[in-house]
Amino acid sequence: MSPDARVLTEWFAKRARPLPWREPGTSAWGVLVSEIMLQQTPVARVEPSWHEWMARWPVPSALAAASPADVLRAWGKLGYPRRALRLRDAAAAIAITHNDVVPSDVDTLLALPGIGAYTARAVAAFAYRKRCPVVDTNVRRVIARSVHGAGDSGPASTTRDLADADALLPADDELAAQMSAALMELGATVCTARNPRCADCPVFDDCAWQQNGRPAYTGPVKPVQKFAGTDRQVRGLLLDVLRDTSSPVPKSRLDVVWSEAGQRERCLDSLLVDGLVEQTTDGLFALPGDQ
Repeated sequence: MSPDARVLTEWFAKRARPLPWREPGTSAWGVLVSEIMLQQTPVARVEPSWHEWMARWPVPSALAAASPADVLRAWGKLGYPRRALRLRDAAAAIAITHNDVVPSDVDTLLALPGIGAYTARAVAAFAYRKRCPVVDTNVRRVIARSVHGAGDSGPASTTRDLADADALLPADDELAAQMSAALMELGATVCTARNPRCADCPVFDDCAWQQNGRPAYTGPVKPVQKFAGTDRQVRGLLLDVLRDTSSPVPKSRLDVVWSEAGQRERCLDSLLVDGLVEQTTDGLFALPGDQ
């Protein structure tokens, strides 16, 4: 049996975390900023940064006018800093092409720089309250358990996953948007990958996983992302040096952050290719726009 929309949305209304981008009156721009920040980043780290960004750049044109260096500094430790520059690119397109208003149509959102299928659907559903299936890891897990009776979701399949979510959504736009948010919240806070709190689940009685005896997940092992010693860590250390100064620095300042020269050079090269670092004509290094 599928989760009941009314049961889930009533639970969400009572139990959802009071996140600032869910507050009434939050602009579609605020929702878009939150969705970009939340990609592979915990809510606790995103919330203070979101407040700072919205106070500093309350509309897309404000962010578009900022220098890339200022944007990267404000991004700080959120990780995957290319997201910050992609968001700035999207802001510029919104300001110029859409009169500083984030579009509501999924296809129009997808045409913006750096906006993928998940983000476009999330903005349509959460900012504009549209009936639009939104699928992340949490939603896939809730559906795998409650609908299919599996211990967890297997490998992602965009077509299948969107069809599964779409089948659960009621016809009404507002109720469907609420249910999309509720499914995501349920997976993030109750139907978690490890140690799910089934006793607190609003759809416990109808959950196919419970009815099947809570079978263990037997699908492909999901890769665990490491950080220590990876290129991601080294890139972050190199960027830290440049974020902490407003003027170009000699390469010797960068060389001290990581002892393994081969990996350090590879990471510096990748930062240059990604446009996150620039080299001056006299061989110094800086954030883009700091020269």
